This record gives sequence, structure tokens and C-alpha cells, in this order.
Amino acid sequence: MKRKALWAAVPYTVPVMLGYLFLGAAFGVLIAENGFSVLWAFLMSTFIYAGSMQFAAISLMTSAFSPVSAFLLTLMVNARHLFYGLSMLKPFERMGKRKPYMIFSLTDETYSLLCGVSAPQGIDPDWFLFFISLLDQLYWIIGSCIGAAAGSFLAFDSTGIDFAMTALFLVIFVEQWEKANSRIPALLGLGITLVSLIVVGSDRFLLFSMAGILAALLLFRKEISK
Repeated sequence: MKRKALWAAVPYTVPVMLGYLFLGAAFGVLIAENGFSVLWAFLMSTFIYAGSMQFAAISLMTSAFSPVSAFLLTLMVNARHLFYGLSMLKPFERMGKRKPYMIFSLTDETYSLLCGVSAPQGIDPDWFLFFISLLDQLYWIIGSCIGAAAGSFLAFDSTGIDFAMTALFLVIFVEQWEKANSRIPALLGLGITLVSLIVVGSDRFLLFSMAGILAALLLFRKEISK
């Protein structure tokens, strides 16, 4: 049963694999250029596994240590994951011992997949979702280790390479925009984020925009459901 669920999950993760191998490699190159080994890339991708936060963590690791700044930066960058976890509590309630890992592994791309796929007929849905999450993380780990290994031996011009994560977010947004039955959530998100950016500035807008989006979605929940 587990093997069938694994092989059933593979085709659904191929698009994420293509993105994660490249993005993970970009992260690996950056961490190698800052003097860290492949082991660091492996450990961060295994135990942090936070995509954009891993890119941000490089600057934290190479500058003067400030616990408050590190906490606030992590909170702002990863605040959206709080909402991911809350929205998936019901789908994960039958996961048992796998539930903590399922919540931990909710990256943007994995969350998008889990929200939009259903297990094929005859496949255990819980194991199907678990293997999607696990495969996605493995792709990221492999990509980051390859990038770190290459960055240790080859010279790269890494200018602009961290924009790869932003580009992926844009692709996800466009895909969700095309598939969505309602454009209200996307328009609310864009509008509230823009207002937050103007009012509080680029350094602090993320927390305000996430809180505003949550409030707006709750307020307009009936309209969106229709």
C-alpha cells in the first residue's frame, strides 16, 4: 500500500522537483560562497526547510548575532506558514504520528499541491499526501547539496540568484489565479499587501499584510464561498 502511494505521488511532484532542484542549487551555491560546507546545506534543508528563510538565514549567519532581529525576521518571513498549518488541520487529523511532519513540511509549493490534488482510486489518501510532502523535501535537499558541492569547487557569479525564490512565488500566484473559482482572495491579498507596504514600509509590511489578509478573508468568507 505504501509503495503504491509513493509511485502514485511521484508524477504530481515532478513540477516541484524541477523548481526545487534549481532553487535548492541556488541556495547551495550561496551558502558555499559564504564559506559553509555541503553539510550545512544538508542540515539546513533537512531541519529548517523553509525556502526563502534559508536564503535569509545566510545573512544572519554571516553578520553579528542579534536574537531579536533573527526572531523578527523569521516571524515575518514565515508568518504565512501559521495559516497553512491551521487550514490543513482537518486534512491531517487522521495522519497520526505523521501529522507533525506534515505540518513541518508545508512549504508554499507543497501546500499548493496538497490543496489541489486527490489520491487516485485505490490509493490510501493519507500516505499519498505524506509522500508528496516527503518527495518535495528530498528534491530540495538534493538540489541544495548539489549546489553547495558545485559552489565549493566552481566559481559562480551569484548576483541576482536569490531572486529565483521570488520568481517561483510569481509562478505559483499566476497558476492559482488561473485555476481559482474566485479572484476575491487574490485581489484582497494584493490590495492589502500594497497598502501595508506603503503605510509601514518594506521592513515591517509582511506581518501587517498577513494579519490584514486573514481578517479580510474571514470578513468576506461568505462571498468567497459563493
